[in-house]
Amino acid sequence: MHSIWSDTINFPTFEQLKKDIRTDVLIIGGGIAGILCAYMLEQSSVNYVLVEADTLCSGITKNTTAKITSQHGLIYHKMLKRFGAEKTHMYLAANESALAEFRKFCQSIDCDFETKNAYVYSLGNSRKIEKELDALQQIGFSAQYTENLLLPFSVAGAVKFENQAQFHPLKFLSKIVEGLHVYEHTKVRELSKNTAITEHGKITASKIIVATHFPILNKHGSYFLKMYQHRSYEIALENAPDVNGMYVDEAEKGMSFRNYNHLLLIGGGDHRTGKKGGNWKELSQFAKKYYPDSKEKYRWATQDCMTLDSIPYIGQYSQNTPNLYVATGFNKWGMTSSMAAAMILRDMVLEKENPYAPVFSPSRTMLRPQLAINAFEATASLLTPTPKRCPHMGCALKWNPQEHSWDCPCHGSRFTEKGELIDNPATDDLKK
Repeated sequence: MHSIWSDTINFPTFEQLKKDIRTDVLIIGGGIAGILCAYMLEQSSVNYVLVEADTLCSGITKNTTAKITSQHGLIYHKMLKRFGAEKTHMYLAANESALAEFRKFCQSIDCDFETKNAYVYSLGNSRKIEKELDALQQIGFSAQYTENLLLPFSVAGAVKFENQAQFHPLKFLSKIVEGLHVYEHTKVRELSKNTAITEHGKITASKIIVATHFPILNKHGSYFLKMYQHRSYEIALENAPDVNGMYVDEAEKGMSFRNYNHLLLIGGGDHRTGKKGGNWKELSQFAKKYYPDSKEKYRWATQDCMTLDSIPYIGQYSQNTPNLYVATGFNKWGMTSSMAAAMILRDMVLEKENPYAPVFSPSRTMLRPQLAINAFEATASLLTPTPKRCPHMGCALKWNPQEHSWDCPCHGSRFTEKGELIDNPATDDLKK
């Protein structure tokens, strides 16, 4: 199943690394975060190399809904309570800056960039909407309340952000990668202090950026405790209306909407990886009920890394790794988060202070309720007797009948029916 993005673009290809090389900065991971990091370093005249285990954008990036927005659910009310006004405003400013950077880049790139309003709606709790608007007012951002949406059901209320954007991510990235120093089909099998070992060559680097969706190095940072993965599903409908905006439900298992050309994209059916959820069945039933004359043109699924506090981890990989950096945990908002990550990590590599870096620090407190849930899920899976075990940390794999894959409920690794690796943090196929 191909997403609408991967079905409508031919992406550039790059050669495999077959020798030992040296570079100032090594970027591991060829999704949007890694590519934008490489682009930023290229613009700053830094010596770098990007390596990708498969091909560029062959993982999560090709399955995004491609919304470029600083509106990430009803996050600002929660942030204000947890972190205070300064860091809440810092998070907003980082994402607004990322949006502005996309807008600047896309002026010269044909990638179907469109300015759109974004909405977070609630089906039955207008008080949540009011609290979010109050939080935004406290940090000086102008948002609007509305109940009138171009959706086929009524809502209790919605928060409206004006002048956000949407685009075709692979059209954008296919131009960005031109001229970058990239090696494809170059899997990092071992990572030590300043050296990455691949199948056909060794890379020595002064600094290393890990942009592999879920970090591949377990012995630092405790990312296997700090994150879990979450699957969501998407369909694209012909003969469905233009909703003229980007919409997402504030509820964890709610739906999202946006248009691309003549198609309506509907997302939902969410669940923790390795658990049961509504998947495409839920979306198809919704489309049949509300858009009975529509026809399904595409369907695909994606997977997101979810952090303990809904804020990405961007910066030094851990307190004990001064020249190792990470960008992960984008919590379903990978477009603006990837651009923010690229700007922050560029400045860190250049040893420049970045005004947004503190709020994203990977070394911030782990004492959040989600930590106990993650630990419980991992323990339960480790104690489950089954012959199919994840090579990442030994958790029991669950069969996913909708996508015909073996999925890990601990950290989200996925494998084909034959045991071939689909999604990390695992780095190897299942043992036969």
